[in-house]
Amino acid sequence: MEDLKVVIGSDHGGFHYKEKVIEYLKSRNIPFVDVGTHTREACDYPDIAKAVCERVISGKSNRGILICGTGIGMSIAANKVHGIRAALCGDTYSARVSRAHNNANILCLGERVIGEHLALDIVDIWLKTGFEGGRHKRRVDLIE
Repeated sequence: MEDLKVVIGSDHGGFHYKEKVIEYLKSRNIPFVDVGTHTREACDYPDIAKAVCERVISGKSNRGILICGTGIGMSIAANKVHGIRAALCGDTYSARVSRAHNNANILCLGERVIGEHLALDIVDIWLKTGFEGGRHKRRVDLIE
């Protein structure tokens, strides 16, 4: 695993899973920053997505995790930011390939659509998988 510096954020719809992912990160001594939300009160997911993206783009963090009810809103908001490659993953294969082939720098999850154990498996695989480069690098460069 590369020297991970993770930033994590959720809206109210992803708050429970954010807390579970934080437990996972702590258990593996992976440094992280939690940009919120810090309560279950309704909030605006684009603001959280922006905070996570800013840390990734600035280099303060090299991976981001965003969680909302479906993951869709977070992925749309994050992918508006130049240099962000946010992948909404609902299975472990997509998590692995989003890193290996697409060099995704933000993982998006939907708390209301996948089980907690699956979400944690997705996070584990996504954080452990590196970018393969090669022919995939050329394609990622075309996105930029």
